[in-house]
Amino acid sequence: MTGLPRFDADAPVEEVAAAVADHGVAVVERLAPPDLCDRLADELAPWIAATPTGGDEFSGTATRRTGALLARAPSSVDLVAHPTVLGVCERVLWPDRSTFQLHLTQAITLGPGAAAQGLHRDQWCFDFFPFPADVHVEVSTIWALTDFTEANGATRVVPDSHGDVGADTFTDADAVAAEMPRGSVVVYTGRTVHGGGANTTAEERVGVNIDYVLGWLRQEENQYLSVPPDVARELPEQVQRLMGYEMGAYALGYVDDMRDPMAVLRGEGAGTAPTFSPR
Repeated sequence: MTGLPRFDADAPVEEVAAAVADHGVAVVERLAPPDLCDRLADELAPWIAATPTGGDEFSGTATRRTGALLARAPSSVDLVAHPTVLGVCERVLWPDRSTFQLHLTQAITLGPGAAAQGLHRDQWCFDFFPFPADVHVEVSTIWALTDFTEANGATRVVPDSHGDVGADTFTDADAVAAEMPRGSVVVYTGRTVHGGGANTTAEERVGVNIDYVLGWLRQEENQYLSVPPDVARELPEQVQRLMGYEMGAYALGYVDDMRDPMAVLRGEGAGTAPTFSPR
């Protein structure tokens, strides 16, 4: 495949998931409405302004990565729990999965002059563990909060790179810029080779990176410390569970005397036993 599979916002989730499973990536255009993008941009602006640039080439010396979005930007809930994205996770993550959870949230702001990021796989965060090729442990998304163009650093993705092939097999020439209008999202697996583009314009490129991972793996962003419990208690239950306030598998994730983490978050009785309901 030379381009990226593309879909309209009303495309059936089954078709989007099939493209991600088959090619490792899909773009859904204008999935977030303009008013949501406006609210989110306003909420994020002061936090982005206060975020330092990266300290090395990979994180980007002209790039700011602003995390803890559920605590700082209330409108991010609508992206985190978007039914299309969650539907893709349900269909693409390893078929034997029991639960999946939120892996990280961050706004990625590429400033003018930002260099292209090295091509990589997101699941390398698990200490480069060699998961089997048919085990998809992670689904990643980047939402365009500004228009994404090749000139301003649109994420570069190598389609069909999510198989049992070394990432060093691919070069920049194999990557396709995920150009897309504001409100669109590019969805790809943790095995898919990709990297941020170079921003050769005078404007910032802002994307919202939200990733999901199997419930029995450690989260890249520590949600319990990034989002204070008093804030987490006010979030929708679906988002609380995605954050990790549910059992990841049998006996995985309980609190003290085998208490259910959701019960602890809600302040319920000390004797509440944990429950595990595979999705």
